[in-house]
Amino acid sequence: MVAILEKTEHNTNFHQIVDFLEASHIRYALTISPTIYVSHIRQFWSTARIETTDQETKIIATVDGTPWTICELSLRRHLKLNDEEGISSLPDAELFENLSLMGYNILPS
Repeated sequence: MVAILEKTEHNTNFHQIVDFLEASHIRYALTISPTIYVSHIRQFWSTARIETTDQETKIIATVDGTPWTICELSLRRHLKLNDEEGISSLPDAELFENLSLMGYNILPS
């Protein structure tokens, strides 16, 4: 599924949400449109296994003879979330900027 982030006369009620998503760090993850083959999905999940260590949990699978390792850091990197360290809290400036894009007139204290 891909999000189409454009404003038209037919979606005026959602313009604030579009603005928020355009400014969001998840924009790329919502709008990327890769070609994904059903056969690859089936191969991945039919060979997938979970490996947990003290540091992280990984999904290890094979697709067309190629081994793949998926971990939280690789998902963040490939979806271009730009938050490899994770988000423990949203900075006030970013929070208020996104709220203003949604039409809220809130000033930080």
